[in-house]
Amino acid sequence: MFAIAVQPHHARRWRRLGQRFATLLIALALSATASAQEWTYRVRPGDNLWELSARHLRADVDWRRLQRLNQVADPHRLPPGTLLRFPVSWLRIEPAKARLVALRGAVRAQVSSRASVLAASEGLRLGIGGWLETGPGASATLEFADGSRLMLTDNSRIVFDRLSAYGQTGMVDTRMRLQRGRATNRVIPARGPASRYIIETPSATSSVRGTRFRVSAGDAQAPGATEVLEGKVQVGGAQGADVLVRPGYGSVAAAGAATSAPTRLLPAPTLDDAHSQLLSLPIGLSWSAQPEAVAYRVEVVRDDAPDVLLYETVTADTRVRIADLPPGRHRLQLRAVADSGLGGEDAERIFEVSEHPLPPLTLQPRDGQTVHTPRPRFEWARTQDAAGTRFELADDPGFERPRVQAQIDGQRYRVADALPPGRYYWRVASRDGDGRSGPYGDALPFEVSDAPVDPGLQAPQTAQGQLTLRWKDAAPGQRFRVQLARRADFAKPLIDREVEQPQLSLDRPRGGRWYVRVQTIDDDGYAAPFGPTQEIRLPCRLCYAGGAAAALLLLAL
Repeated sequence: MFAIAVQPHHARRWRRLGQRFATLLIALALSATASAQEWTYRVRPGDNLWELSARHLRADVDWRRLQRLNQVADPHRLPPGTLLRFPVSWLRIEPAKARLVALRGAVRAQVSSRASVLAASEGLRLGIGGWLETGPGASATLEFADGSRLMLTDNSRIVFDRLSAYGQTGMVDTRMRLQRGRATNRVIPARGPASRYIIETPSATSSVRGTRFRVSAGDAQAPGATEVLEGKVQVGGAQGADVLVRPGYGSVAAAGAATSAPTRLLPAPTLDDAHSQLLSLPIGLSWSAQPEAVAYRVEVVRDDAPDVLLYETVTADTRVRIADLPPGRHRLQLRAVADSGLGGEDAERIFEVSEHPLPPLTLQPRDGQTVHTPRPRFEWARTQDAAGTRFELADDPGFERPRVQAQIDGQRYRVADALPPGRYYWRVASRDGDGRSGPYGDALPFEVSDAPVDPGLQAPQTAQGQLTLRWKDAAPGQRFRVQLARRADFAKPLIDREVEQPQLSLDRPRGGRWYVRVQTIDDDGYAAPFGPTQEIRLPCRLCYAGGAAAALLLLAL
């Protein structure tokens, strides 16, 4: 008898080895099954053995072997409807890249192990060794060669280990690792013994064919989870036997631990239709609390493409407000989350977001503009069928936590509280006379700067006992406040006056050093911060007069 002692710093390595071993066992079992079985093809009119061999067999497999296996007497004539057997080990294997069919928010990708990291875009193709990563509030939907789809939620990362197709048989071998986050899978039924769809997480490996299920990678606070909605999923952990999970059940596994026995998923929450509002934006959803739930996950997907995610959030509350969604017919999905981390059955509602009334045309601040006032004014042009406007201001382009939300009857709005210097985003949506709101327009970024605006003060002009100050003009409707003082703190200004035009004429003050500053006042009465203080010097008229008198006296002598 002997024993192996594992040092603490080796424990994590052993857990990883156990995980890899479980994955290898599943793959080997599937490979053994596939090699022992055969793919069958039903002959069609016009088929012959040479063309079928060229289409499906490896280059080193002669067509005569196929003839002998199937006991074909005449390779020139194949009766339609005849079943031909193709050993899986003879079939040609080709790369079958995954395609990014939809995305939302910031998504990064590496299409292969040697490619550069790039910002992902729709239509991107990813091969073996590539990976895809979603940022906060982002999502991505991938389609594989057989039509199966994977929807990756926010803060997730998946790596592709194998993306292969067996010629034109329709059989596809898809293997990947969900390193973090969550994914929902919609897998088509197997088209032959070599069809595989395997997802490995840090805690378990799920092998499926023809099913719909959710999987999460887990983290230090929560175990990985597999939730089966349709079909069956074989789940293998680092320790213990594989577990077969049936529809309506789930299984969890922490890293290095055995997979739990299947647990019944929590039932779908009961929606409170009386306190929900799905007719127009913003969407309001309410539901009854479940005693066994610790949180609720809300998702909105396209009704015609339920693996394209439009919105997601997790909340401990029993209500949620969705401010913005694209126009179209959508499906709302609500599920309870148990303390084990397993998500439950979905409650669903179909609703439609109209594209009318159309969003207003934004005027200012313009896209990327820098404003030099802590309380900027926002302006837009109202569309013909709009009676009002919904306004939102946020620190992030996804408007996860809006700083300002307002319902406005006019076409202008000024924030009530000063904004610290930084980058912000604003957007507006129209509201019709019945109170229904349309979609938001594009979110426009702008910068708030605390640097004072240079009024463009020109050199002072003196003539006939008058001093004239001029500066650059402002927007229509704005006026100016001008201050002139001996000291730069303007504690006791000589002049403090409002004018309608960008200039001021006054009796020429005494010579010496003077300080000037200009403030812009909008037509709504808001006074922006004063511009930078500027210094001017005026000559001493008495000094000039005294000098001239002295010169005349010298000439008289």
